[in-house]
Amino acid sequence: MEFKQPLWNFEQEPFAGEEPDETSFNLRAYFDRMDDEKMLQYEDSWPDEKLMEWDSNFTADGELLIACSEREIDAEEYRRVLHQALEYRSRVRPSLAAQ
Repeated sequence: MEFKQPLWNFEQEPFAGEEPDETSFNLRAYFDRMDDEKMLQYEDSWPDEKLMEWDSNFTADGELLIACSEREIDAEEYRRVLHQALEYRSRVRPSLAAQ
């Protein structure tokens, strides 16, 4: 199976006002690999249950299943970083489309 490098590179964007750890980078990489069409379906008004159903990678305890993480990721952190990822994609999408 061939590994396909994602189009996005949110993982390497500067962190504003936070000290990143391994989990921070892993969550950003997780979003880099999420399909753009799926990500654009996200609605901020969704309750946590709908968010977890939409992503389908949360445990019954409400934590995101993500490999090689030092700590757990809850819905609040997930939403915060997802919003950053959406802003990043909105900013870089035009330049990627022009390539």
